[in-house]
Amino acid sequence: MNTLEVLECCSPLAREPLAEDQAVGLARAFKALGDPVRLRIVSLVAGHEGGEACVCDLTASFDLAQPTISHHLKVLKDVGLLTSERRGSWVYYRIVPDRLAELGALLAAPVQATAEVDR
Repeated sequence: MNTLEVLECCSPLAREPLAEDQAVGLARAFKALGDPVRLRIVSLVAGHEGGEACVCDLTASFDLAQPTISHHLKVLKDVGLLTSERRGSWVYYRIVPDRLAELGALLAAPVQATAEVDR
């Protein structure tokens, strides 16, 4: 899938001013991703086999205690970037594709507009 296909499927956030509540929600998500640990967690979950990762899969990638990893996962869930499912004693995390696409569309839309002007 190329960038233009992603932009066409998503609402054109950059073509119209953001509503205040929309800006607040997006800012919270970008702030959550501004932490290097959280950004790596999103990357690890997205790249993990089957598109989901257990907490036990994530803790081995960091020199952090499990409660700290759980805190970062909670922040990512609270802003809608991750969802989770408990299976026995483990919790498995998945990316929320629509939320990630919303953030990507906001960042990519100015690039598309610039490319159209250059043509």
